[in-house]
Amino acid sequence: MPETLPTVLDIEASGFGRGSYPIEVGIARADGSCCAFLIQPLEEWTHWDPKAELLHGISRDRLQREGYPVRQVALWINDELSSVGKAYSDSWGYDNTWLSLLFHHAGIIPGFRLEALRILLNEAQLGLWSDTKEAIIGEQGIHRHRASEDARLLQLTFARTRALTNPHAS
Repeated sequence: MPETLPTVLDIEASGFGRGSYPIEVGIARADGSCCAFLIQPLEEWTHWDPKAELLHGISRDRLQREGYPVRQVALWINDELSSVGKAYSDSWGYDNTWLSLLFHHAGIIPGFRLEALRILLNEAQLGLWSDTKEAIIGEQGIHRHRASEDARLLQLTFARTRALTNPHAS
């Protein structure tokens, strides 16, 4: 029986550093399916880095039009992840900060833990990670810096590096 994939969460944000906030949350589920929600910025969330917008291609106007309220997104994330218990992120420091901000403003306690994806990787996987990730981007035409696509890319990279370093694992 094949091992299941880790559930991976990725967040796109208004920028980095002080005042930044989450604008999109994506999840790659253990079965490989993905989902994502754009987040409507709160009035006090004013930080906007044009360089970040160039990366993810999501405008603040689009978030106002198509984004979901903070509380609704937090409830959705809990619905997705409470039964799993944990999700993994490749940028834990940033993603955990943005997730905490989202849940704080929603007035909801997360029903899961976010952990660093790195804790699942052995040294051999770490050594292959970057080249494997780039190969998958090329093969699959993945659009980087969108939350669900980035989460799925991490999941695929995890699976391939695991298979390459432990052929009996898949």
